[in-house]
Amino acid sequence: MERKSSGDDIGGERGLLHTWKGYSYSVAPERLLLPGPVLQVALGTRHAVLLVEGGLVYTFGELPWKQSQGTELAKPTLEGALSGQRVVAVAAGSFHSGAVTEDGGVHMWGDNALGQCGLSGLSSVPNPTPVALVDAEAPPPQTVPVLELACGGQHTLALSAQREVWAWGSGCQLGLNAAAFPVWKPQKVEHLAGRCVLQLACGASHSLALVRCLGPQDVHRPLVDKCRQCNQLLYTMTDKEDHVIISDGHYCPPGVELSEDEGRLEAPPPTQGIKMSPSEPLLSSRTSTSNFLAPADGDVPTQDSEMEESVVSDGGPTASDCAPASQSGGGAVLGVKSSLYPDEQAVKEYLKKLSQAEQMAKAAAGAALPPAGRLTPTSSTLNSLVASCASAVGERVASTYEALSLKKMMNYLPRSASPAAGLTGVVGDNTTERVRLEDSMQAKKSSSTGDIREEEAEGLRRRLSLPGLLSQVSPRLLRKACRPRMRAAPLTPPGGAVPETQELFPTLQTEVWSWGHGEHGQLGHGDALDRSQPLCIKSLSSKEVVRLAAGAHHSLALTAQSQVFTWGSNSFGQLGHMESPSTVPRLAKLSEGIRVWDMSAGERHTLLLADGDCFRPIIYYSGQQVKEEADGQELSQQEEGQEEEERPGSYTQQPVLLPFCMDLGYVSNVSAGGQRCVALSDMNVMGFIASLHELASAERRFYCKLCNIKMQIIRPLLELESLGSALGPTATGLLHTLVGRFSLLCHLTGQHAASLTANLRRVRDVSSLLLLDHGSIFLDSYNQYCSAVGNFQVMGGFTALTKPSLDFFGKSPELLKRLSECSEENPTMADLLVALFYLPTRHLHEYARLLLKLVTCFEVCSDDYQRLQDSCSKFEALDLQLKRKRKDADNTFNFWKSFPGKMTDSLRKPGRRLICESSNKALTLQNAGRFSVNWFIVFNDALVHAQFSTHHVFPLATLWVEPMPEENPGLHGLKMITPEETFTVLASSPTEKTKWLRCINQAVDRALSGPVQKAEPPAPRTASYTFYKDGRLKEATYEGSWLNGKPDGRGVLKWPDGRMYTGGFKNGLEDGFGEFVASNKTLNKNDQYLGHWKEGKMHGLGTYSYASGEVYDGSFQDSMRHGHGMLRSGKLNSSSPSVFIGRWLQDKKSGYGVFDDITKGEKYMGMWQDHIRQGNGVVVTQFGLYYEGAFKDNKMAGTGILLSEDDTTYEGEFCDDWTLSGKGTLTMANGDYLEGSFGGEWGSGLKVTGSYFKPHPFDGDKEKSRAVKLGRLCVCAEEKWQAVFEECWSQLGCEAAGPREHTKAWENIAAAVTTSRQLLQDSPETLTRSHSRTLEGLEVVPQHEGPITMERYHAIRLYLLKACDTALHPLGRLVETLVAVYRMTYVGVGANHRLLPQAVNEITSYLNRIFQIVRFLFQDLPEEGGLIPEPTTAVRGAPPESPKPGRVVSSSALLLPALLPRLYPPLFTLYALDKEREDDVYWECVLRLNKQPDLALLAFLGVQQKFWPVSFTVAMPAPVEMQQVLSSTKDACFASAVETLQQISTTFTPSDKLQVIQLTFEEITLAVQGLLKQDFLWSMDDLFPVFLYVVLRARIRNLGSEVSLIEDLMDPCVQHGEHGIMFTTLKACYYQIQHEKIT
Repeated sequence: MERKSSGDDIGGERGLLHTWKGYSYSVAPERLLLPGPVLQVALGTRHAVLLVEGGLVYTFGELPWKQSQGTELAKPTLEGALSGQRVVAVAAGSFHSGAVTEDGGVHMWGDNALGQCGLSGLSSVPNPTPVALVDAEAPPPQTVPVLELACGGQHTLALSAQREVWAWGSGCQLGLNAAAFPVWKPQKVEHLAGRCVLQLACGASHSLALVRCLGPQDVHRPLVDKCRQCNQLLYTMTDKEDHVIISDGHYCPPGVELSEDEGRLEAPPPTQGIKMSPSEPLLSSRTSTSNFLAPADGDVPTQDSEMEESVVSDGGPTASDCAPASQSGGGAVLGVKSSLYPDEQAVKEYLKKLSQAEQMAKAAAGAALPPAGRLTPTSSTLNSLVASCASAVGERVASTYEALSLKKMMNYLPRSASPAAGLTGVVGDNTTERVRLEDSMQAKKSSSTGDIREEEAEGLRRRLSLPGLLSQVSPRLLRKACRPRMRAAPLTPPGGAVPETQELFPTLQTEVWSWGHGEHGQLGHGDALDRSQPLCIKSLSSKEVVRLAAGAHHSLALTAQSQVFTWGSNSFGQLGHMESPSTVPRLAKLSEGIRVWDMSAGERHTLLLADGDCFRPIIYYSGQQVKEEADGQELSQQEEGQEEEERPGSYTQQPVLLPFCMDLGYVSNVSAGGQRCVALSDMNVMGFIASLHELASAERRFYCKLCNIKMQIIRPLLELESLGSALGPTATGLLHTLVGRFSLLCHLTGQHAASLTANLRRVRDVSSLLLLDHGSIFLDSYNQYCSAVGNFQVMGGFTALTKPSLDFFGKSPELLKRLSECSEENPTMADLLVALFYLPTRHLHEYARLLLKLVTCFEVCSDDYQRLQDSCSKFEALDLQLKRKRKDADNTFNFWKSFPGKMTDSLRKPGRRLICESSNKALTLQNAGRFSVNWFIVFNDALVHAQFSTHHVFPLATLWVEPMPEENPGLHGLKMITPEETFTVLASSPTEKTKWLRCINQAVDRALSGPVQKAEPPAPRTASYTFYKDGRLKEATYEGSWLNGKPDGRGVLKWPDGRMYTGGFKNGLEDGFGEFVASNKTLNKNDQYLGHWKEGKMHGLGTYSYASGEVYDGSFQDSMRHGHGMLRSGKLNSSSPSVFIGRWLQDKKSGYGVFDDITKGEKYMGMWQDHIRQGNGVVVTQFGLYYEGAFKDNKMAGTGILLSEDDTTYEGEFCDDWTLSGKGTLTMANGDYLEGSFGGEWGSGLKVTGSYFKPHPFDGDKEKSRAVKLGRLCVCAEEKWQAVFEECWSQLGCEAAGPREHTKAWENIAAAVTTSRQLLQDSPETLTRSHSRTLEGLEVVPQHEGPITMERYHAIRLYLLKACDTALHPLGRLVETLVAVYRMTYVGVGANHRLLPQAVNEITSYLNRIFQIVRFLFQDLPEEGGLIPEPTTAVRGAPPESPKPGRVVSSSALLLPALLPRLYPPLFTLYALDKEREDDVYWECVLRLNKQPDLALLAFLGVQQKFWPVSFTVAMPAPVEMQQVLSSTKDACFASAVETLQQISTTFTPSDKLQVIQLTFEEITLAVQGLLKQDFLWSMDDLFPVFLYVVLRARIRNLGSEVSLIEDLMDPCVQHGEHGIMFTTLKACYYQIQHEKIT
């Protein structure tokens, strides 16, 4: 911690220790000097243990267990046995001590006669010795780390890091139900397992635990319905005719015997769950955990029963003065909507089983329920009743209750667990007290219209606590409980309402559990019985206890509201009140305004550390006066017996102030033990300590103030019967919101006060201040609270509250005046209420002031200074903001008072605030009539234009204001633009104009962006708007980006009929990429379009899925299908009955297209017009029929050619599909033909009138001329797919190639690739890494001007390969579409060998047309067949070389590598079908010849013997060996050449295949050169047989197809070169093999 004078920080300004005894004026504290600041003090009966900074432990006093030293040490001495251990906590019992180290280890020393040190076999332990807590239930037993220890007279308790309690030693105060004592080994207290224990305290023979109430987060813990110790059922249930008897009469055989009655009275272990049936989820039976209070049913500020008992018997002050403690029945945070049963459906199922109980439910449901009214979701009467039951009798109650539950009530009542505080029994001999208590309850009921829920729960609680505990939950009781109430509002915040506070802030929802000896009433259960199992002290469950302390025979509890409850032995006034002994907790009597924040208890005295009006700590003492001189005598008396109990010694009647406490400096905590008192204090260096104390004190005072307001004002108001009728539904709802926010704020303040107090006790630094790290929680809570007050005020809530308040507080509201700190003379009731509810916001200024005080304690450069400074300015800023908010609310409220009534109702909204209005005629409508009234009002969310009886509301988010240019000197105009109207208003003067412009702009800006202020709001903005004028957008709602009154950017447009558009907008119309969905009512499905838009119409590429199941994928224009597209029809696209792909014109098929009718098994490839086949076309069928010719009106009509599978051909006239009509020629497969006139359908009998010809076998020439030429009557390749190429050109931004367009095209390419890449980056899962790299490469525009060299030619080739590889590039998209249409044409039914010529022509046409585009992009590229010169390297002095031949430019060389691999499968299939017969002949021959061994085959083929290999190499693991060729050797000669040639099947393009042939020749040459050991030149006669051998051995299945493919698509410039000759050789081999005759 950096402070200005931190040099001597350790040197004695922190943790100073003062010690004294008693309380007389003569007492002067003694200062003990230690080497460092003391962090913690623990006092035993006659010794003390000190924890000093650095983790050192010192002891002093009487230490009889130390053999070496004398028995008494006056000076603190270091415990050397702990050196090397860093101790974090210490504890002292009567005669033993304990320490906890940083790693959670426990060390004990001192008296061990009763096992209190946990070390067996030793009667005393001289030095600190480790004690292990071992969890034997864990699979490998594990050591349990410990947080803190508490030591009593004969026992020790430890709190583990899991917040569970472990105990060892002797007596029932262990809570272990042990069979024998002492218990040497630490054991877990099972009764508290599963609960979160916060703190432990031990008296001489009793134990206390502070436990966090179960919240919703604990509901899932596994809970039990059987006792762990004795395995008995914990609850029994008996059904009677009209009621159910539930008994929890179970109690284990205890370590200390209990009377039967007392055993019955024991509350169920709170770990029990409410379980509806074995299969259902368990839930907590501790419903006292809700921290929701429902004034819904009007909570009366009652004390719990014990409190009332004390009030009545004392005749003391009234309940509310005693304890303005929050009455929220208990504890941990529960969510608003948490029903008592997590699974209501399951509960209802279970209901059916309980048929008898069902009858009762009907009887109980007699009370008719009124309409529900406005309900806020909080606890219900019924739930509360059951909850109180459940907490008393545990598990089976829930099912019973459900059986009795009125089913209607389940739906009608709001759902949340209730705050019933459970069993608060008044037991034993206190019969008179109980009777008195009953009377007081009756009196209260008759005098108040209080909360039925709370009272019934109280009544039931008392009934449950009668001896014998046979509770009867009768229908009559239920009927009473079900009297419905209208109102419900939380008075304690629901769980998690303050974000994160569960973990960050100390909890206030706590319970106190006690066990052990109770003869002095120190257990607080209202009796003097012993308890061997922990039991909850119900009366403290709602008191927000934050700290416990235990003296020898008395107990203390400190609450968040700085009150101290005490109970137990009071023989020396140690309880701070006059009740002796007290068996239930009562408030210690302190003067008004004294707030206690630390306390400790000794043997017979109590120390309280408090502050009053001044924040400086003061100490109160309560208990026995110690006379130093009589010390020894007193002690001896004590040893003899408790005689002094009887003797009226010198002791306090109530806590007295110790006069010397002001001299001790700033005391941070107090300790008491035996007869000694200790205080730790700090010097106030730089004012730092004082500032911390002041901050904590201010927070405690503020919390008490808020609790008083809640208890004395808010709760009584909420209970008033007349409240709902006085306020009306809207204001009632707002009031409940306000009360909820108030409770949240109150709760947060309480938690913060507890946190600050804890910080004072231990660390005292700023690093742990929640205000710094979690300031936003505070800022948000205050902001929301202030908004809630403003909303209630604006809606006239406070005015409406006036009458109920006057009825309640009377004409002289002194209480209100005092609590609201109102300084006005004679304020009205409404003013008082407003002041009261705005009071909490004044605390922000206090935060800022105190943080500023802390700031001054630090160096300017330090981090802490910066953090404090930032927080301080945030609180100051919010303080100013909330003052402005309050002023706005005031102004708005006053405005509504003057506004005409009719419009007020429709315009007044809770969150709406007035900014300015034109009632002074400062603003008028341009061109308005003479008598029209135009009133403009600017609110924080809308501009209202009000006229005589109508008004129009313009939301600010969609309002644009522009000043009109000052053309006419007299007109000061402002132009208002809204989505559907634009109008001009005139200001009365230039200053007015400026004022209104600024005012509206600021309002708009605030409506858009919150508190961040700009000079004027942006023209582009995001907002939501619903159109109201007639037109296309009527009643549609748009949400998204705007620009000057028009949707612009991304947005969503929804129509009421279900239509919806999501995507881009421009100038108010759909534009860019978007999705449109429209529901088809007849088919009950949606039409959906996903694609590009332009000016509100579908335009560009898109996919339209029709409700009928059809899908169109392609181009649109003006919302019609236009351009290239594919339509799939049929229910399932995977098995679509038909597919059309081709050109569309204004929603109709027109131009070239392919139609695949899957149902008929026909495919049409040809021209269309207006959706029908018209013009030339080709049809192929799955039965092998082929038709080529004219179509008219969707039918074959006109000249055509028809071929069947067996080559029967008809050429002539047609009149319908497959129907011949007119002249024609029919040619048989054998060459015979008919000429004449034909009629009838093909395949079902033809009528023929004509001549039959049988050609002469020797007229060969004539016959050839008769062969039918296919391809004349089909669509030529250039006319196919023109739309696809047009689209590519338009993507490049040009209609056709032109010089100007060239650079523009490159810009368009770059733009297309970049935007596509950005779109993909938004969804990276679709993008592979290599794809991403490809795209990056394409964004760069390659060099496209200047002469083409070989280097640039290669660069262009690589660029084209990349471009064709991704559909995001226009060329890539073109290639992808062409591949799709090609496959669509030639796959399936289209795989007909007669289509091969067309398929080849189509590829050639693609190449030519793409090459045109490439030449347009790279303008210097030579045309097809042009030359690129090879680079020549001239060496100086050398003769000039002859120029090398250059590279010939061809479309196939550039583009086939990109195109052919994708088109290869359908194309090669066609070749294989076409060459089927020849290939079969060839293959049969290959198989036959390959049966021969190598030498025989070489001989057969006529290979010269000099080329026969004598031996061949075998690759062995050893060095490569040569092996001789024998007559039987097979597949060994020319093996590498054979392997090379086989690769021809794995390549795609002709050039690659030719490359393979060349490599094969080279391999053959190498093999022969190796044989002949010399260079060698082939002659064709030598080479051909060898190559024929290699081809045969290569066994290439479809060699004929390979040869044809190469021949058709080979680059023309290669035909006459080396490759051409090699190819001719291969072709010759193929023919040779087919015609090979084997002799």
